[in-house]
Amino acid sequence: MSKDRYESPLSSRYASEFMLNLFSAEKRTQTWRRLWVALARAEHELGLPVTAEQVAELEDHLTDIDFDLAAAREKEVRHDVMAHVYAYGKAAPSAAGIIHLGATSCYVTDNADLILYREGLRYLRKGLTALLGNLAAFARRYADTPTLGYTHYQPAQLVTVGKRATLWMQDFLADLEELGFVLENLKFLGCRGTTGTEASFMDLFEGDGAKIDEMNRRIAGEFGFEKTFPVCGQTYPRKVDSRILNCLSSVAQSACRMANDIRLLQHDRQVEEPFEKNQIGSSAMAYKRNPMRCERICSLSRYLMADAMNAPMTASVQWLERTLDDSANRRISMPEGFLCADAILRLCRNVTDGLHVNEKVVERAVREYLPFIATENLMMEGVKRGGNRQELHEIIRTCSMAATARMKEGEPCDLLARLAAEPAFAMTEAEMEAVLDPKLYTGRCAAQVEAFLEGIAPLLAGAESGDTPEINV
Repeated sequence: MSKDRYESPLSSRYASEFMLNLFSAEKRTQTWRRLWVALARAEHELGLPVTAEQVAELEDHLTDIDFDLAAAREKEVRHDVMAHVYAYGKAAPSAAGIIHLGATSCYVTDNADLILYREGLRYLRKGLTALLGNLAAFARRYADTPTLGYTHYQPAQLVTVGKRATLWMQDFLADLEELGFVLENLKFLGCRGTTGTEASFMDLFEGDGAKIDEMNRRIAGEFGFEKTFPVCGQTYPRKVDSRILNCLSSVAQSACRMANDIRLLQHDRQVEEPFEKNQIGSSAMAYKRNPMRCERICSLSRYLMADAMNAPMTASVQWLERTLDDSANRRISMPEGFLCADAILRLCRNVTDGLHVNEKVVERAVREYLPFIATENLMMEGVKRGGNRQELHEIIRTCSMAATARMKEGEPCDLLARLAAEPAFAMTEAEMEAVLDPKLYTGRCAAQVEAFLEGIAPLLAGAESGDTPEINV
């Protein structure tokens, strides 16, 4: 394979074969030809001078695309669609004269894009659902495993490992709902003419608007679309692209959040992403286990979030019925957005499929900070034994500061010993130790995990998890 030309890392390293095929020239041009067939068939059935034999010949040549011929023709005429009309006509000569009848270029380009985007969104939905399945299994396994919670990345009250995973899941679930909304509301452009007036078809059908509507219904139905845009210019509204890339950006936001959390936890060795037997963590520091998968998720997510800005900028400058300054941008930003989202989700699935919890490390962190977390319970117990709540609070405050200062010198926490030495508590250190069961301080975490997983069980029950191959990362 030649390596003397630039190639996108999304295609050479990260995205799946499915997504690479979906946005290939082969797939796009075949979709154009399917659209030309659908148009010819509808025109034939509605009485225009298109024969059944011509439609059949077009159908027979959906896949034998002469890209060299089309490229040579495009170099001559400077028009990609007309170059492919020419190449299709050479493959199906009896139908050459009726290809693209009444249509404008956006009939094939825009409708094909909508078809491809719909397939891409459906594929991403499967990957997102499979990711939620991985996280559900992880959350269920660690639903009641206490771990140190953090606010401001400072030690706070205890949570559980499984509860933390449901926070990630909730973000991805919102993305799945948004993706479903985008799919359900995706409309077809149809064949609407150069400025969306259908004037060419008014001429072809001799003013019969009902036949034009029926033609568009038949074409849309052939590709599984229930609705077309009620009005349009030459193109479908570019707000659609904005909605799609915003949805993909949302997936990237959720993925980046989860991956950053894992990176922070891996720093403390509490959680680790998968690390293969022969994997090298650093070229210089052979002992290292860098969270490179999660770092890659964050890196790609930043790209996708930035890429999503292309669509609203394009949508905001669509002059009147059509301008072509969207074309070059969309050729890059839309496929790359899909490929990037695909890569991110595959990495997320890879990480969550083998996410490892170092339970002893987690337990040690809990034990280190548990005396501080338990002080409110200790204060309540001291009051029960005759102590003054305000006095006990001040004792806890001063002893906590002293114990923290000792820990900053590298010494172990001695908070309980300090509190036990205070007569106002009327408790021994052993009695204080008795209230240090971590599960007493995780609140409703386990129940919250159970309720959350029960709520999404119907969604996960129908998940298809075998559609995307594993990624070498």
